[in-house]
Amino acid sequence: MVQTAAVSNIALRTFPLFQGLSDERLVSVARCAMMRRIPRGQAVVRAGDPPDYVYFVLTGSLKVLVSDEDGREVILTILGQGELFGEMGIFEEQPRSASVVAVMPSDLVMISKHDFKQLMRDDFDIAWRIMSNLADRLRNADRKIESLALMDVYGRVAHLLLEMGEEQDGEMVVVRKISKQDIAKMIGASREMVSRVMKDLGLQGLIEETPNGIILRDRIQEL
Repeated sequence: MVQTAAVSNIALRTFPLFQGLSDERLVSVARCAMMRRIPRGQAVVRAGDPPDYVYFVLTGSLKVLVSDEDGREVILTILGQGELFGEMGIFEEQPRSASVVAVMPSDLVMISKHDFKQLMRDDFDIAWRIMSNLADRLRNADRKIESLALMDVYGRVAHLLLEMGEEQDGEMVVVRKISKQDIAKMIGASREMVSRVMKDLGLQGLIEETPNGIILRDRIQEL
């Protein structure tokens, strides 16, 4: 049986979608939300499932992927704290188009499709932010198609790292843990080729792999 827990206003305020809402509105959101702990390697949703919930990542990391009948996978994106998924199911009755699997133990906030539709009806700001999120996702998909079509493996690796990077103490750092195998699945290359490219980027002083993440040097933007 799936274990769930109540969600506090403090937890909800960590999500960009709910920031700026009044305490009263947050209380109404919290009433229909619940929290679930997902172990590493467990699928939250699978391609073909009916759309039942919208999910928000409170802690942890998850990968969104599609696979063929032979088990070959393509990773569409890696999700981290503050991000959401499953929102496309609000607007249509089509089954899930991709699977979502926990890369590490993750805490998710869940709101049912029915309740989330009501939240959007009651609050235009929430509806607008969801539409903006979908627009951002479409724009990112366009950029990924462009990189796959026009860039070599060096460029695709650099583009992905820059996309995942976060500013920390004046440096761009990829904080989220991501394996070379997963990078390969995201850019359409072999693990061996990604390993060679990452090693070469390190030798050129363009990246530095550390226990706390991958530090990106300014010149990597030139690739």
